[in-house]
Amino acid sequence: MFLPKYPDSPTPPPAHTHAPADPAPVRRSLPPLSIDHKAVIALVVGGVVLTALLAAVAVTAISVAVAAVVLRSMLRDHHRR
Repeated sequence: MFLPKYPDSPTPPPAHTHAPADPAPVRRSLPPLSIDHKAVIALVVGGVVLTALLAAVAVTAISVAVAAVVLRSMLRDHHRR
């Protein structure tokens, strides 16, 4: 009684069939790269130096913020007296 009724005809074929117009492009391989050990060492050292500088800036910013909060607290207490 409550079963759905499906159409008798099957689904029509798709109106658009995909056919590639151009053949696939030829992929060219990259020329071989020679990586020098000195270049790798310089890159690693540069990364370490930049990371250390970023850490130093972050630590300095945190210490300045803490000092500002302490000074603000001290000045507020001084003005209340």
